Amino acid sequence: MISKEKVREIVEGWLADKEYFLVDVAVSADNCVSVEIDHADGVWIEDCVKLSRHIEANLNRDEEDYELEVGSAGIGQPFKVLQQYVNHIGKEVEVLARDGKKYRGVLTRAEDTDFAVVVKVKEKPEGTKRPVMVDRECVWKYDEIKYTKYLINF
Repeated sequence: MISKEKVREIVEGWLADKEYFLVDVAVSADNCVSVEIDHADGVWIEDCVKLSRHIEANLNRDEEDYELEVGSAGIGQPFKVLQQYVNHIGKEVEVLARDGKKYRGVLTRAEDTDFAVVVKVKEKPEGTKRPVMVDRECVWKYDEIKYTKYLINF
C-alpha cells in the first residue's frame, strides 16, 4: 500500500516554490490516492495536471497499482487547514459549533490556536423597549467547532 506520508512528501516537494498549499492527502485501502490543493486566487486545472504528472513520476506503478485524483479544495466545503482560514479573512463564513449552533459572520482573524468571527446578534439595550442588532466577536478554538466554511453570496 502506498503511504500517505510518501505522497505528502512528493506533493510538498512540488509545492515548495509555488503559492499553492496542501489541503489534504488521502490513501484508501485499495490505493486510491486523493490530493487536494488550494491557492488564494483559486486552482488552475493545468497546475493540477502538472502536480498529477509529478506524483506519477515519483511513484512506481510496477511496484503498486494506484488510482490518482488531484484537485482543488471544493468551494463551499469545510476548511481543513489554517491557510484556508487566513485566505478568507474579511469574508463571510458559516461556523457550526460542537453544540449544534450555526453562526454566520465575517471572519476577522485566524491564528494557530483559534479564530474569530464577527456575528450580528439581537440585544436589548438597557432602557429601550426593542432589541437591536449589534456586532459581536465570537472566538473559537478549532476543536470547539464541527466546521467552518466560506459562504457564497449571489
